[in-house]
Amino acid sequence: MRAARLIKMVLLLQSRPAMTAAELARELEVSERTVTRDAQALSEAGVPVYADRGRAGGYRLVGGYRTRLTGLARTEAEALFLSGLPSALREMGLQDAASAARLKVSAALLPSLRNAPDSAARRFHLDAPAWYQEPVAPELLPEIAEAVRDDRIVRAHYRRGGRDEDVERVLAPYGLVLKAGVWYLCARVADDFRVYRIDRFSAVTVSEERFTRDEDFDLPGFWEERAAQFARSLLRDEVTVRLSPEGVRRLPYTMDRSAVREALGTAGPPDARGWLTVAVPVESLDVAYSQLMTLGPELEVLEPAALRDRFIAAARRLHELYR
Repeated sequence: MRAARLIKMVLLLQSRPAMTAAELARELEVSERTVTRDAQALSEAGVPVYADRGRAGGYRLVGGYRTRLTGLARTEAEALFLSGLPSALREMGLQDAASAARLKVSAALLPSLRNAPDSAARRFHLDAPAWYQEPVAPELLPEIAEAVRDDRIVRAHYRRGGRDEDVERVLAPYGLVLKAGVWYLCARVADDFRVYRIDRFSAVTVSEERFTRDEDFDLPGFWEERAAQFARSLLRDEVTVRLSPEGVRRLPYTMDRSAVREALGTAGPPDARGWLTVAVPVESLDVAYSQLMTLGPELEVLEPAALRDRFIAAARRLHELYR
C-alpha cells in the first residue's frame, strides 16, 4: 500500500513543477504529516525530492528527474479508455485504476503537454444517464465487470422481466453496455448470445474457469442489432393519424424514430391543406395516447376508433377548461 503511494507521489511531482504538502495530501488521501514522512523516505531511497520551506513552499523533483515507473497495467490501460465516463468507472470499481492510468500518462507527456488532461476535462464531459432519472448502480456490477475483464465463467441467478421467476444461468460474459443509465450484460449461453439487465441479477458467482472468447464478436455491432430488434418487438399495434407540417416535424421526437421514418417514407402525398396521413406502429394504444397527446392540435387520430374516442373526450375536457 505504501509502495503504491510513494510511486504515485513521484508521478505527481513528475507531472507538475511543484506541489504543496496540502495538495499532495489531498491527492494521496493522507495527512500532511504522512506526506512529509513519504518525501523523506523517497529522498533516502535516492529520489531527489526537494522541499521548499515557507508559506509558498512545497515539494518538487530536482534536476529534471524522470522515473521509468510509467508502464500501464492492463486494468489501468482499459480504464483509461473509459475515462470520459467517471460515473461508469466508479460503478465498475475502476476509478482508482483510471486515476493511476491518467497520472502515468501525464507523467510521460512532454512538459508542454502536461495540462492536456485538465484542459480536456474542463471542455468535454459525457453524462450517460437519461434526464429525470436517478441513476442507481447495480450492486453486483463490480463483480460482473471483473468477470468480463478476465473472461471468467459466471454462474448467476436472474429475475426474468415481468415475472417473479428466478432462473439460474451459466454465462460467458462478453461485454457491458450502459444505455440511458441502465447497465446490460451481453453474454454467451451455450451457442447463443443474449442480453441481460444487470439490476435483475440476484446472485453472481465468478468462477476460476475461463472461457475462450470469440475474437469475431463485435460488441457495438451486436448491441446495435439487438437494440433494433428489441425496439421493433415492442411495436405490436398500429394507429393512423393526420399530421400538419409541424406535426410531421415533431413526430420523430415523440415516438420510435426508425418506425416513424419508415412510416413517413411509405405515406402518400399530403392533402390540400398540407396534412399527411400516416400509419405508425406503436407499442400499445395507451402508450400511443401519451405520446401523440404531446402534438396537440398538430395531429388528428383517425384509427383505431377507440383511440380516436379518447382524443375526442380529451379535447372536450380541454374545451371545458379553456373556454
